[in-house]
Amino acid sequence: MDSSSTASASAPAPAASTHSSDSGGPAAALSAAVATASRRFQHLLDRSTPYVGRRWLGLAGVVLVYALRAWFVGGYYIVTYALGIYLLNLLIAFLSPQVDPELAEGPALPTRSSDEFRPFVRRLPEFKFWYSIVKAFCIAFGMTFFSVFDVPVFWPILLFYWVVLFTVTMKRQILHMVKYRYVPFTFGKQVP
Repeated sequence: MDSSSTASASAPAPAASTHSSDSGGPAAALSAAVATASRRFQHLLDRSTPYVGRRWLGLAGVVLVYALRAWFVGGYYIVTYALGIYLLNLLIAFLSPQVDPELAEGPALPTRSSDEFRPFVRRLPEFKFWYSIVKAFCIAFGMTFFSVFDVPVFWPILLFYWVVLFTVTMKRQILHMVKYRYVPFTFGKQVP
């Protein structure tokens, strides 16, 4: 026998506990606390779903806090650039239909007024779009407290490259919208 098996065989068995909180020790207590916090956070998210304007106003506050932090610190251009690329990716998913008309073999988007009306279904729903943006800004804000992410770069080149990337990507997305005749926004109630 090796030493590890003899040590475990000679150790007395722990007494059975009648309290559920004592049965797992600190790991079980931490797991229960995380599960409780997760449920409460999900409850808050669920309650915030119908308040679209307030959620986006709160996001504007988060963006302002990040912008002020980046401005006063005077760096973290790579973090801001990566955040911009991620936001562009989210925007494209938000503006795109769930099923791409170029690849769809089944029913396509209606192209004539006589076709059956089908609502626009996004690849990325509005709530997930908002929540992903909030998470991204919070993560980027946290990264500004670590100097390892403050890589010295010439920021005008990053800004120029991002603007070019945004322009080319949005042009392609708008051409896709025109080609397949869909509008990713609805304004008010649809009247037949």
